[in-house]
Amino acid sequence: MTHFGLGGHLWGDPAWAGIRITARGELHAKPYHRVVSAGRLPFPPDFISRLRPIMASLDVAAAKKRALDLRISGAKEVHSICPYCAVGCALIAYTKEANGKTQLLQIEGDPDSPVNEGRLCPKGASAMQLATSVRRVEAPMYRAPGSTSWEKKDWDFVLDKIAQNIKASRDNTFVAQDANGNVVNRTEGIAFAGGAAFSSEEGYFATKLMRGLGLIHLEQQARV
Repeated sequence: MTHFGLGGHLWGDPAWAGIRITARGELHAKPYHRVVSAGRLPFPPDFISRLRPIMASLDVAAAKKRALDLRISGAKEVHSICPYCAVGCALIAYTKEANGKTQLLQIEGDPDSPVNEGRLCPKGASAMQLATSVRRVEAPMYRAPGSTSWEKKDWDFVLDKIAQNIKASRDNTFVAQDANGNVVNRTEGIAFAGGAAFSSEEGYFATKLMRGLGLIHLEQQARV
């Protein structure tokens, strides 16, 4: 909560030291024990008349709007979807071009979305950290068998490696017939988990692909 302090230094009276005005213009007071026990009110008799000019000079709405304008003024709005659970909350990302690069300024809920109406859970509200965190891994990292260190690789290497590992695992664990002689053509050495942000079409495609390879262990992140 934003506060504007009206402390004892301003009024020259310790009784004022606990007064706070919130960003909504609400007045909150925290009278000290010494003041209350002495039978005095925490406010001077001319409290309202002395406070009125200060309140008149505080245009909270304008101040908040100016702070917002300074941060995202002229920024481009990009609509996206939260990458976490399967609810599909809509996001608005504000970006600017700076030194030839796209700078992410802010991410917030989309108030026009019928799904979340601008609201975000704590994970969604912190989604900006996925892009701006100093701990974000920006390139594929590979650790060779037996190695103790990670190496930065390009996507061609990683995709080829994944394809090679899938084929090797499938060949080594493929079951053509079960114990009763039934033809099953399945592989039990690979499992697949779909992303919670999958659309219906992406989920259908991924399922068909995995079934075509003979996988039987399929799961969806939204269920876990």
